Amino acid sequence: MKTMNKTLTWLMAAVVSLAMVAPAGAETAAARTGKVVRIKGDARYSTGKKVWEPLKVGTILKSGSIVQTAKDAFVDIVVNEDASAAAITLKQPKPGVASPSSAGGGVATPSADQDVIRVLEDSYLVFDSMSAKGDATSRVTETLLDLKKGSIFGSVKKQAAASRFEVKIPNGVAGIRGTIFLISASGSVQCLSGSVVAAFTSSSGDVATQVVGAGNELNTNTGEISPLPAAAVGAMTTISQSSNYGESKDNKKKKDKGHGHGHGHVSNHNPNNTPPPPVNN
Repeated sequence: MKTMNKTLTWLMAAVVSLAMVAPAGAETAAARTGKVVRIKGDARYSTGKKVWEPLKVGTILKSGSIVQTAKDAFVDIVVNEDASAAAITLKQPKPGVASPSSAGGGVATPSADQDVIRVLEDSYLVFDSMSAKGDATSRVTETLLDLKKGSIFGSVKKQAAASRFEVKIPNGVAGIRGTIFLISASGSVQCLSGSVVAAFTSSSGDVATQVVGAGNELNTNTGEISPLPAAAVGAMTTISQSSNYGESKDNKKKKDKGHGHGHGHVSNHNPNNTPPPPVNN
């Protein structure tokens, strides 16, 4: 039964994915990486074979990497092709201010300058696959994440039509495109701006596909969709503002002045002194 559910979940990616099949003779995919730009609390990473290392600002994560955070911790990761994101000093973010947009149900938020993932506390995230093709004007990217435990916040800029950015959770998969979102392994898919396409198996065993628009939340266990609570809107807006690592003038000045060193904290070898959850092959 577990094998069937796992296979079904990955098959549902075809429903969620907005990618097009690459033509014969397409160029070979290049590496797409994640760069750790901020750490709060304890976190660690592994490149496989159950060998764990302390996570540091500046660590480059490749396909197959695993990130695990402890309680009250988070890690910000910029996903791109050139690992050029500025690593800035950790500071207390200003309170976010959200307001309804004219598009109905949306909220006013900062635009996504880069693809940023914040791995929230007590979480376990696998970077299944990251790749890129083409130059800056025609770049097609693939980013496939597997959230085994906990939650991740993401701010993903608008992509080429053939690109894929997907987050797998235990009972489904979510397709991301030009979206600010928060997804939990427990089955919650929250969308602050843009939209998320989720394909999932509910607790009743039914397979469904649902578009989650701006300002809404989907419970993949029940299939119920509802407006985001005000508290969730405020929290996501604040995270969005504090995790915008685009090449803004402020960030450029910090790098030019030599302040691009990031927060120097590294993890304990084993967050919470607990073993990681099992990884199914």
